[in-house]
Amino acid sequence: MDNTYTVLARKYRSQDFKSLIGQDVLVKTLTTAINTGRIAHAYIFTGIRGTGKTSTARILAKALNCTAGDGPTANPCGVCENCRAIAAGQHIDVLEIDAASHTGVDNMREILDATQYRPTNGRYKVYIIDEVHMLSASAFNALLKTLEEPPAHVIFILATTDIRKVPVTILSRCQRFDLVRVPVDTLKKHFAWIAEQEKVELSDTANELLARAADGSVRDGLSLLDQAIAQTGGHVDEAAVMDMLKRADRGVVVDFMQTLLSGNVASALAKADEIYTNGADLSMLLTDMMEWTHWATRMHPTLRISGTQNTPYTADQRERINEINKHVTLNTLSRIWQVMVAAVPEMQASTNQKQCFDMLVVRLMHIADMPSVPEILKQQKTETPTPVSTPAVDTTKVEKPTIKTATDLADALQSAREMMMYSYFTKNIEVSEIANNTICYFDRGNDNDFQQRLVLWLNNNTGAKWVLKKIETSHQNQTVNEQTKSETVADPMVADAMSLFENAEIVGISKQ
Repeated sequence: MDNTYTVLARKYRSQDFKSLIGQDVLVKTLTTAINTGRIAHAYIFTGIRGTGKTSTARILAKALNCTAGDGPTANPCGVCENCRAIAAGQHIDVLEIDAASHTGVDNMREILDATQYRPTNGRYKVYIIDEVHMLSASAFNALLKTLEEPPAHVIFILATTDIRKVPVTILSRCQRFDLVRVPVDTLKKHFAWIAEQEKVELSDTANELLARAADGSVRDGLSLLDQAIAQTGGHVDEAAVMDMLKRADRGVVVDFMQTLLSGNVASALAKADEIYTNGADLSMLLTDMMEWTHWATRMHPTLRISGTQNTPYTADQRERINEINKHVTLNTLSRIWQVMVAAVPEMQASTNQKQCFDMLVVRLMHIADMPSVPEILKQQKTETPTPVSTPAVDTTKVEKPTIKTATDLADALQSAREMMMYSYFTKNIEVSEIANNTICYFDRGNDNDFQQRLVLWLNNNTGAKWVLKKIETSHQNQTVNEQTKSETVADPMVADAMSLFENAEIVGISKQ
């Protein structure tokens, strides 16, 4: 008697289209195609691991070969000889091939030679090639002709987790189906049903933790559920799952982020020590911090995004995040997110994660405290110059630039060594008019910050208040560079020089 335990991922594998969860579009398309007799000769299923690619291929093979009716059916019976043999992986006409171990052209040639023979027990010979992207280039080339025009009794079903590695010539010969990540709510219902079948107590919070940790993969989630049941003996609660996943309680993460954003370095490091001492995985804690930052950004009142009730936080935790958001800007959340993303590979490569994490905390608090670029510009604009105690000769002799034309402004920027503004101005700005300290212009580069930077420079360096008016439509005026080039080309000496060389052109002009 075989008493071998069957893991949940195999025991509850989908056996028909009705039990295939989270892939409604795929199921509807395939069932309609089978019912209307529009069966393609080649299919390719792609998606992340555990979303049902191989299961769908087996179900399709059953639907094509089920003997319960006169032809293919979208509802295979599951009890006829063909259905049972296909489910057990023992049907002589349904071949499952692992492309990772059959990568060569000789392996593919053997398969293609066998396609010439009619099926023995079924209506169709079905070739399921798993992880097809692992085939060699020569194997793909050998497959091309047969895949395009196979015998009428042959169906190819390809599956892959990396569709980008499959040649376009293969893709163009197949009907492609993208299997999506299974939503958290769908996974929770599925896990709750399985727990009921297995007579297991699964709390709703633990169920949600498992569903989110599965990251859209049914198989990953069932493997975690299997592990949790084995660890707890059938009483799966939040504490057990969090201990298994080495994750900190989300309430702890909210506390930690509140401390971190408060600016108290000592308290933040003490909190990090406490979480570490309690056994939390610091890499997973960083992931939780990134999750918090993502949801805090989406919940920020500035964005006014609705539908944030599906966050993984409880009502009181959401309320605390809203309170934190009252004192935190989107700019701060964006900066700490960038720092945390950059820290992920650092944590993975570090030989001492605790040291790396402590330094990350200090860095985050320093970055969070910094003012934004608009705040810096605003501060510079409002600051009044400090009285200078140096002799008058040092200040009165400085001549303020007189700006009446675009060329005057370009020369002033170059003299002041404002090379970034000078370069952008001369290449992209079409000046329509300069009069009464007002500049009307069209910006080819559409740099929203340029106007603010130029106005600030003009006000600080000319002793007058300037107004810049950006127009939305070009008047086809020349930029300073184009004007200089036109004047240079019109020079008789330059024209004579260029006439000496065929196809000569001016690529740059240097002022000496």
